[in-house]
Amino acid sequence: MFIVNSYSLAIVFCFVTMLCWGSWGNTQKLAGKTWRYELFYWDYVIGVLALSLILAFTLGSVGSAGRSFIPDLAQADLKNIGSAFLGGIIFNAANILLSTAIAMVGMAVAFPVGIGLALVLGVIINYLGFQKGDPLFLFLGVGLVTVAILLNAVAYKSVSAENKKVTSKGIIISILAGLLMSFFYRFVAASMDLSNFENPAQGMMTPYTATVIFSLGIFISNFIFNTILMKRPIHGEPTHYKTYFKGKFPIHLVGILGGIIWGIGNSLNLIAAGKAGAAISYGLGQGATLVAALWGVFIWKEFKGASKKTTFMLVVMFILFLLGIISIIYAGN
Repeated sequence: MFIVNSYSLAIVFCFVTMLCWGSWGNTQKLAGKTWRYELFYWDYVIGVLALSLILAFTLGSVGSAGRSFIPDLAQADLKNIGSAFLGGIIFNAANILLSTAIAMVGMAVAFPVGIGLALVLGVIINYLGFQKGDPLFLFLGVGLVTVAILLNAVAYKSVSAENKKVTSKGIIISILAGLLMSFFYRFVAASMDLSNFENPAQGMMTPYTATVIFSLGIFISNFIFNTILMKRPIHGEPTHYKTYFKGKFPIHLVGILGGIIWGIGNSLNLIAAGKAGAAISYGLGQGATLVAALWGVFIWKEFKGASKKTTFMLVVMFILFLLGIISIIYAGN
C-alpha cells in the first residue's frame, strides 16, 4: 500500500485535507438552491463510502509495504473494527448537525464555530491518546484558533443585529456539531497502528481499511439519523424519500461530489497521521475552518453589508486562524 515516509509530504497531505474539508460545503450551498440539505446528505454519504472503497482497492492494495486491504480486513480485531465504525457514527451525527447549521447560518459561521471548536477539543483529545509534537506550539496554535472562533461568533452576532435578524439557534447547532466532531477522529486513530504503517501490529488496521469501516459507520447510521431529521427537521419543512428518488441525476451528482471531496481529505489525513501524529494531522485538517470561512465571506457573500467594525473582526479572525495553523505545523518539527 502507499505510505507517507516524510513529514513534509504529510504536511502537504494535511493541507489538501484542509482544502477538501473546507470546500465540500460549497456543494451543499449549490444544491441547497433547489434541494433540501437532508436529501443532499444522502448523496454525500454515498460519495464518502464510494471514495473509501476506490482508495482501498487502489492505493491501499498496491506495493509491498504494509498489508493490502483484503488481508488487512480479514485479520482485524473486532475491537478495532468497532472503534472505527463508532467513529463513523459519531462523525455522522456531528456532520448532519453541521449541515443543518450551514443551511441556517452559512459556511462563514458554521465552520469557524463548529469545526473550529472541533479543532480545539480534537487536538487535545488526540494528543492525549498519541503524544507526538511539541505541546507548547501545538497548544499555542489551539489557543489562537480559540480566539478566532470567538471573534467569528461575535462578528456573526453583529452582522445579524445590523440586519435585524438576530438568531442564536444556528450558533448553538454549530457548537453541538463541534463538540461531537471533536471525538470521532480518536476512535478511528485508535483502530490503526499509528507508529508503524509498514508493519502494523496484528489485529490493527491500515488507514485504508479503517477509512472503509469508518465510512460504513457513516452510511449505516444515516438510515437512523437522517430519516429522523427528514421527518422532524431542526430547520425547515419535513421532506420524504419519495422526493429524493424524484431528484434528477445532476442534483444527485452534486451531493456525491461533495462526499468524494470530503472523503479525499479524510483519507489523506489518516494516511498522513502515521508520520505527523494524530493531533497535528487532525489539527491541520480542521484548518478547514479558515478555507470555509473564506468561501463564505468572499464567494457566498454571507457577511455582505457588514459594518467596518465587523469587517475588522473578520480580518483579525483570519489572521489568528493562519497564525494558529502555522504554530500547529511548527509543533511537528
